[in-house]
Amino acid sequence: MAPLRTIATIVLGAASATAFAPSTPLSVRTAVPVVSETSLHGFDKAMADWEAEYPQFAEWGWGPSVQAEKWNGRHAMFGWVLICATAYAKGHGLIPNADVPLDLKEWGTLATISGKNTLTNERAVVLIANVHCFMVGLAATICPLPFSDPLLLDPNDPEHKSTEPFGVLPAMNTGVTQEAEIMNGRMAMMGLITVTATAFLENKPILDVVNEWVGGAYY
Repeated sequence: MAPLRTIATIVLGAASATAFAPSTPLSVRTAVPVVSETSLHGFDKAMADWEAEYPQFAEWGWGPSVQAEKWNGRHAMFGWVLICATAYAKGHGLIPNADVPLDLKEWGTLATISGKNTLTNERAVVLIANVHCFMVGLAATICPLPFSDPLLLDPNDPEHKSTEPFGVLPAMNTGVTQEAEIMNGRMAMMGLITVTATAFLENKPILDVVNEWVGGAYY
């Protein structure tokens, strides 16, 4: 029954998500003299409102923008890689003493959950891995390499212009393309929402839910 509940959760989640989609597809904005507020929908309207209220942040690509969507999508995709890697490590005993709590005297309050209860070795390894990769992503955003695309815009550099929204359904340009990255990021973010909701509804750890989805392939 667990697989059936999981499938039902995914279907209902996908169906409910369509209720928030704009009635018409989002298109690339064009420069026109006057744009009425009612003519903007969804992401376009959010970007316009943000740019009007916080122009000093919008010029750097902060707020509801394509740069923010890329950032969130990349972290969601990395999250799935880490979830799958953690499940594999758990199933093959790659994390030593995974269920042993950290020593409070050795680690101090940094390892505490509440009171004198401390994190397990497994959770500590996962936490440090996430923090490390987050800081790497932050450094790549602030100081991008020449071959990478900046997630923060430079208002003083005319080459770093904000990308127009890709719409509800981006063009199906396969390969290493921006459209493919946006689609993969969106699916990763929706996947994290779905697996978190399923774990909450079924009162199970996320790793157990993912392991069920792949037919017990991890452990």
